[in-house]
Amino acid sequence: MKPETLSPLQASQLLEQGAILVDIRDRTDYLREHIPQAISLPLTEITTGKTVEGSAQQPVIFHCQAGMRTTNSADELMRAVTSGNVFLMSGGINAWKGAALPTVEDKKQPLPIIRQVHITAGSLILLGVIAGYAVDSRLFLLSGFIGAGLIFSGVSGFCGMASLLQKMPWNRQVR
Repeated sequence: MKPETLSPLQASQLLEQGAILVDIRDRTDYLREHIPQAISLPLTEITTGKTVEGSAQQPVIFHCQAGMRTTNSADELMRAVTSGNVFLMSGGINAWKGAALPTVEDKKQPLPIIRQVHITAGSLILLGVIAGYAVDSRLFLLSGFIGAGLIFSGVSGFCGMASLLQKMPWNRQVR
């Protein structure tokens, strides 16, 4: 049995009645912006056995960025709740903001790693193309190398650039 899906407005009403809201995004995403009542419990921790403690009268609502992770992980999320009804918020925090509901934002936190990867990869590809035309045609290989890395990341699920970026000083400041 799959959990029922709620709109952000329905989720907001349940929160006013004492529901628990669980944000399953990475902790860095949560620290950068989250729904005020949400607790952070990343999906990676749920898959290793962490649970959400609540009472039978307290519904648990899960959300992510856009709704895909919660939908795809519905069975695991249901197993993570010790008692109470389980709901998924459709559209995630994006839909919550689209409904003009409040969020807590800390712009001092680093950008999410995936956005840093996109910026870095895009910049290196553009640099390789410009340098290939302006300096030496062998510099086109830089763009090819980055493209191959992105393909490998998509196929394997491991992104070397993301691993490297996570070690950068600006990403170590996450509280």
